[in-house]
Amino acid sequence: MTGGKNDIGIAGYILAGGGSTRFGRDKALVEVGGRPMLERMIELLRRVTNQVRIVAVPSKYAAFGAEIVEDRWPGEGPLGGIITALENAARSPRGYEWNLIVSCDMPFLTPDWLQFLANRAAKSNAQVVFPHSASGPEPLCACWQTAAAAKLRSGFERGVRKVTEGIALLRAEVLDEADGKRFDSAGRLFWNMNTAADYEEARRILEVERK
Repeated sequence: MTGGKNDIGIAGYILAGGGSTRFGRDKALVEVGGRPMLERMIELLRRVTNQVRIVAVPSKYAAFGAEIVEDRWPGEGPLGGIITALENAARSPRGYEWNLIVSCDMPFLTPDWLQFLANRAAKSNAQVVFPHSASGPEPLCACWQTAAAAKLRSGFERGVRKVTEGIALLRAEVLDEADGKRFDSAGRLFWNMNTAADYEEARRILEVERK
């Protein structure tokens, strides 16, 4: 892996404010590989970013030792969480230009991939850098420029709710499928846990890999 978090000033945010309605319980708290998903994601982002914050209900995940930023639009979907994160970053005295924002339910992300994504963002003239996989765009594992908050907020106030529609308001750089395959030949890099069956499959795969 080339580069590192000391080379790039970047903040990390984990979106953990969803209702997990299809999943049936809080995805952030289920254990994968012997640890809660949220704990895994915090550790992963700490290897790549200069700070890690959780966008969620206040005090809900206080035991995990990362600052919690209250989602300003709970129940309105991940775009509201992304805007919440970017507006929080804009108020930060550290003044990070870029923010790596990921959902809390992606058990196969790797630090090498996230570092590659952060490195590309640092060199980009775009306002958002995100991957495209065989399944389509992957906007919940992306780097967002802090200054993009105003355009996203304006769109949100006009009724935009899909993250891909928010991206359409910005200058975007898309990393293609080949970029992801360099870090994950199995095609699981952006796999997320939408259902209980997805969770059981992730546990099974990781158990096999640990043996």
